[in-house]
Amino acid sequence: MDEAADWLVDSLRLYHDLHAFELPGPTRVLEWTDNQGVYVAGCESQKKNEILHLLLPPKLSAENQGLCPERDFRVKHGGFSDKPVYNLKHVPETRLLVTTGPPGNSLQVWQVAEDSDMIKAVSTIAIHEAKSNLWPRIAVLVSKVPKVLHGTRVNDLHVTELESQNTLYMSGESDSEEEISSLQVLDADTFVFCCASGRLGFVDIRQKWGDSGRTTSSPGPGGELWCAAVRTSGLGSGPTIASLSSNGQLQLTDLRDLDHPVSTVQCRVSKPSPDWELLTVTWAPSLDGCLAISGFDGTVQIYDTMSWEKNGSHVEPLFIHKGHLFMDGTENSMHSMVTTHSWHPSKPRTLLSAAVDASLHVWDWIDPCNSC
Repeated sequence: MDEAADWLVDSLRLYHDLHAFELPGPTRVLEWTDNQGVYVAGCESQKKNEILHLLLPPKLSAENQGLCPERDFRVKHGGFSDKPVYNLKHVPETRLLVTTGPPGNSLQVWQVAEDSDMIKAVSTIAIHEAKSNLWPRIAVLVSKVPKVLHGTRVNDLHVTELESQNTLYMSGESDSEEEISSLQVLDADTFVFCCASGRLGFVDIRQKWGDSGRTTSSPGPGGELWCAAVRTSGLGSGPTIASLSSNGQLQLTDLRDLDHPVSTVQCRVSKPSPDWELLTVTWAPSLDGCLAISGFDGTVQIYDTMSWEKNGSHVEPLFIHKGHLFMDGTENSMHSMVTTHSWHPSKPRTLLSAAVDASLHVWDWIDPCNSC
């Protein structure tokens, strides 16, 4: 209890704002709709899981943070899924959502009602994957006609039009059966994938597979499992892909040269991730060179990549959010395991994070290098 008490005292100087909430169940989804709304979805097996569109408390969303009577999230829309939701994407400029999770034989398409508070299932996109223990990763291609990018393996990547369910692109000519861990769209025609092995790939759907882009010639170090995220702002300036391994190794790679990482460092993690599918790495949208990682324990770590040596160094986090460890009163690291986190779209140092105990935190951290 001493460590928890010390952290609570320290939190007064560590955060501008720190709010803790409780969801109906744990979530792996934190999908922003705008600066004031976020989608969450339950991820538990053998039960109905809620899909909720939450509005931030006025204190967190208002520009003028004066006296605000409401200090909790407000449910704007809600619905129920018969299967766990491991991934959810909102289709920009529409009221459509796409979800996926185990068993991985389909994608679900949802519509957020205009005239009620309901989120309703409208269609299912069948996935032909022989092994049911894998579930497809998804990303949305921004275009006039809503499209979803999805796949479980490199040779099973598809682009599907949501309304007609026509297949517009597929990677069927590839002989690679490596499992996909991350998909991220760059624009209407290009995307980046990361395999669980650590192999990276860049694809342009305007060209045939094989002529369409670049892949790394070899996977990452053996025995480690990987995820990745692309910095979508300033693509022409330096390394843009951050790859995170289950042992806490982090590589920065320039999108133009996938075979030669610009830097490789070891993050400060006490043990390998107990569930590599919870690994999350995200770039800060408004802080140059900052990224956050989670999925190792009950913390979220923030790093400043601008201060790193090129290779081989052990790097220290700029900030560690320990609220999930100490605010539930259990001091059980597995009970407080962080499932996902996300940066606020416009508030530079504000993040959301969720844990397996169904806690949801919103926190605005103070830069220790510029705390005055």
